[in-house]
Amino acid sequence: MGHKGLDKIIALQKNPANIRNLCILAHVDHGKTTLADCLVASNGIISSRLAGKLRYLDSREDEQLRGITMKSSAISLHYAFGEKEYLLNLIDSPGHVDFSSEVSTAVRLCDGAIVIVDAVEGVCPQTQAVLRQAWLENIRPVLVLNKMDRLISELKLTSLEAFTHLQKILEQVNAVTGALFTSKVLEERAEKEEQKEKKEQRERDSSGSQAGESQAAETPGADQVYDWSAGLEETDDSHLYFSPDQGNVVFASAIDGWGFSIQQFARIYSQKMGIREEVLCKTLWGDFFLNAKAKKIMKGAQAKGKKPLFVQLVLDNIWTLYDAVVTKRDKEKVEKMMTSLGVKVMARDSRHSDPKVLLSAICSQWLPISQAVLSMVCEKLPSPLDISTERVERLMSVGARQFDSLPERTQELKNAFVQCSSAAEAPVIVFVSKMFAVDAKALPQNKQRPLTHEELAERREQARQRHADRMAANQQAQSSAGSAQLSSDTQSTQPAVTKIPGGEGDPIQMESLAAVKEPEVEEVAKDTFVAFARVYSGVVRRGQKVFILGPKYDPAQGLNMLPEGCMASDSVPEVPHLTCCTLDSLYLLMGRELEELDEVPSGNVLGIGGLEDFVLKSATISTSPACPPFIPLNFEATPIVRVAIEPKHPSEMPKLVRGMRLLNQADPCAEVLIQETGEHVLVTAGEVHLQRCLDDLRQRFAKIEITASKPIIPFRETVVRPPKLDMVNEELGRQQKTAIIHQVKEEAPQSRFSDTLHVDPGGLVTITTPNRLATVGVCALPLPTEVTCLLEASSELVRTLEQVNMSLREGRSLTVSPRTLEDIAHLKARLAALLQGHKWKNAVEHIWAFGPRRYGPNILLNSVEGYQRPSVWQCLDPAEKGAEPCAAALRDLDNSIVSGFQLATLSGPMCEEPLMGVCFSVERWDLQQTRARPEPPSRAAAPDSEGAEAGEVVPEDGGAGLEAAAAATPEEEAGPGQVTRHWAGAGSAGCYGPVSGQLIAVMKEACRHAFQARPQRLMAAMYTCEIMATAEVLGRVYGVLGKREGRVLHEEMKEGTDMFLISAVLPVAESFGFADEIRKRTSGLASPQLVFSHWEVIASDPYWVPTTEEEYLHFGEKADSANQALKYMNAVRRRKGLYVEEKTVEHAEKQRTLGKNK
Repeated sequence: MGHKGLDKIIALQKNPANIRNLCILAHVDHGKTTLADCLVASNGIISSRLAGKLRYLDSREDEQLRGITMKSSAISLHYAFGEKEYLLNLIDSPGHVDFSSEVSTAVRLCDGAIVIVDAVEGVCPQTQAVLRQAWLENIRPVLVLNKMDRLISELKLTSLEAFTHLQKILEQVNAVTGALFTSKVLEERAEKEEQKEKKEQRERDSSGSQAGESQAAETPGADQVYDWSAGLEETDDSHLYFSPDQGNVVFASAIDGWGFSIQQFARIYSQKMGIREEVLCKTLWGDFFLNAKAKKIMKGAQAKGKKPLFVQLVLDNIWTLYDAVVTKRDKEKVEKMMTSLGVKVMARDSRHSDPKVLLSAICSQWLPISQAVLSMVCEKLPSPLDISTERVERLMSVGARQFDSLPERTQELKNAFVQCSSAAEAPVIVFVSKMFAVDAKALPQNKQRPLTHEELAERREQARQRHADRMAANQQAQSSAGSAQLSSDTQSTQPAVTKIPGGEGDPIQMESLAAVKEPEVEEVAKDTFVAFARVYSGVVRRGQKVFILGPKYDPAQGLNMLPEGCMASDSVPEVPHLTCCTLDSLYLLMGRELEELDEVPSGNVLGIGGLEDFVLKSATISTSPACPPFIPLNFEATPIVRVAIEPKHPSEMPKLVRGMRLLNQADPCAEVLIQETGEHVLVTAGEVHLQRCLDDLRQRFAKIEITASKPIIPFRETVVRPPKLDMVNEELGRQQKTAIIHQVKEEAPQSRFSDTLHVDPGGLVTITTPNRLATVGVCALPLPTEVTCLLEASSELVRTLEQVNMSLREGRSLTVSPRTLEDIAHLKARLAALLQGHKWKNAVEHIWAFGPRRYGPNILLNSVEGYQRPSVWQCLDPAEKGAEPCAAALRDLDNSIVSGFQLATLSGPMCEEPLMGVCFSVERWDLQQTRARPEPPSRAAAPDSEGAEAGEVVPEDGGAGLEAAAAATPEEEAGPGQVTRHWAGAGSAGCYGPVSGQLIAVMKEACRHAFQARPQRLMAAMYTCEIMATAEVLGRVYGVLGKREGRVLHEEMKEGTDMFLISAVLPVAESFGFADEIRKRTSGLASPQLVFSHWEVIASDPYWVPTTEEEYLHFGEKADSANQALKYMNAVRRRKGLYVEEKTVEHAEKQRTLGKNK
């Protein structure tokens, strides 16, 4: 980039009113990067002839090979619109569903978005996803209807048919926006109604008036009839929708280089026809036609069979041009049209064999796409100064906290956001949305810059001087060694080398130079990380010291711990999730290149170097410790595909570990884990994403040969109600049903708990600890599907609830926003509404814990008689906070029961996968009381009931009397001294270990046995599969889906096209290679989009054997037909090294029929 262009951009960065931060969003292959090329070409960065072919912002090799964008890239463009000059920070984003996390990183930094929709395909699944992401981030979109040329060349539509088709697509896009808007209005309305009802309830409680109660009871009933629609009618939504007459829609063909808005044609025709431009802007789109006789624009074109104005004045001209240039190739007509349009084309373009070259040359001058799109962006998208207060408050309200509950100094920062000030006193606030790797050679400081004329002259003079010195030295050496040269050739050369230490032939100097250069080469070759960020307030300067705020940083805690007026440059005391660092370098992002900057004012997108040791994926940067961390990014795709990775040569393991750490930092969606088995696991969003991550590891980060396992398929284990029908759809009798339920129990091997384990016919499992001091009774129940889905969707809320309860148990105060308390109360109410029936009576009040990891979709119920423990909902009712459990012993070991439940739900008995949708009810929990003995001196300060109540729960030492009893033997009871001695060794040398440990193990086993006493099922992860295919390949698509256990939900035909949109669900286990197989079978005419959707119970029982007469007749005694659940279960067990019951044939060649070979 030239110095002139860079200076221009630096000057424009200082005026935030003329800055536009925007991203390009669309479904895959709808033309984002081609449009970006056209916009980049308008600045002279690339040739306009290469626009659409070069794909400038796709800088990765695999992006160019696959033809899809895999990362978001930014570039700064300059555009003069009217008398003003604008700076456009453009971010191109991927459209493939596997890389939707990159879209989230781009959307967060922008104020507006260009949404592109294919004029043939219309609204696709990913179009809906990106519109939803733009809505959630509260950024304003504008629409580009791209690939208009396909309506002419592929679909062969007339201009009138194309107009109807475009209207329908516009309706589809607006329907998506309308649905998002409606849901928001109704949510807000519901919140207002709820607050109003609570206020009325408080008033009724205070007044106690019966008349007031009856009147208030009638009012909601009357409101409910029409109130919901009133909310929608009152709210203004006219600015939300896309309409050409509003100027927020551009019709384009990026590949042919043309695009236009209604306003451009209104300007042209207002001069020709003498009609005001404002009138034409309102009537060019819609049901209007031109009455030639009356010379008036009239309404009702469709009713009167007339051509709409848009068709007559706009589309007909484009259709005629395509017909003349591409279809008929009529040179005379083309020349006439060029003359009337005032367009001049180069001779080589007009003679070119490809008519598209001529078409592009004409259109790019007549209707340049960059002018249409960039003028719409400057006019319709907001500047950084127009950021809404609603968006600011949402960005600052992290976690469970509401904006109003933040400290006063933090709330004052809202003004800095809204003003977007670059004043010296304004606090610096920057958000880093992702870290991306850059080759160190590509950094500006490592590039060779062009030399000035003065520098060239100086270097030329230095070279001449060095050459003269060298020649003089050589002559001196030759004259001094003349006699030696006559005697011997070998002796004559040696002094020449030794006497000229600065000469070229000095081997010592050459070696030292090589030694110096080698580390430099290695250093330059490694990748460095640059932060992709935006300045929201203040001016960022190179070398500035700032605070890095982690996602869990609490500004209230930080302000309390830091001295008043503390700056990042001061010596700062240690504060959780807060670090200080220096901004080493600032960069202007220019697609494939970076330009170094000294400072960046507010409202701009930039790259920051030197943060790789402080920021993992995203972070908030500020000079004020009062600044809260921004809310986390919204990721549409969930990482679900796992592979275990190991180096080909074990000695290279450290390189792999370092490479995976770098990959984890460079990719916003990838996750890197080390499992309990020691495997290094990479978790990605899909097959394409996985392939890209593996390529990055091999070629960029680890730079070693690696081997990746087959994808690790996640499953879940659950229990279901006893079946009513057998495998041949015959109704089961009571005896057969019992046989199926208890089949596993009868076959269960005798474990070490056999003498202490009892299972009754109702499914209640009772186990006693080996020291006979504690007995636990547990039974398992399947949770209703709605409850499981609710718990899974509310996992973050349940985690917050657990944090609140933990702080209450430990006696700490944790400020919770009223909004979070309302959400928790709402969750409790929904659970109570869903858990209906006799067996779930008061179940919500008796919830002991959630699991696994304390926030999973399984429940532990407290059904122990006489045990009143604090409720998990105690934060909702202040009166409950002081509630005490009735027995200290139970209270002390309460945590052991929960820990056992957490372990049991983390790995189930079928194949050690987590449980889902299971409720464990603790029906019995008995503790044997031994006779009182003297307290040992070493433990005299054991926590009393008051200390325990304050939250001092110590699982290893819980229950002093019980621990003594655990280690006691009959001989120990002889005297106090003996008791004390054995007590000292009870925790470590006792034959069974402490009570709490035994209780955890017993609780885990009880849950596993209770689980096995019910009909067990596997749950498979399911993808939602959206496939667009033509009618002729529809059968093949169905064939591939059927073969891979897929299930078609519905199909619909896109109006005006021969395309079908098929929605299906597909198990993740069967999805690998699915996209490739579909493309091969359909010759590339169908391509699927796979997004993780839900977990689904596999209907077949993995342990099924024939039990009824009909089943024996149908399946035979062996019943060895394919069992999908058993196949999956055995595959997981085999991968984990667990026992798999299977029959293997040894020496197959020896099996023969002896009767025939006598």
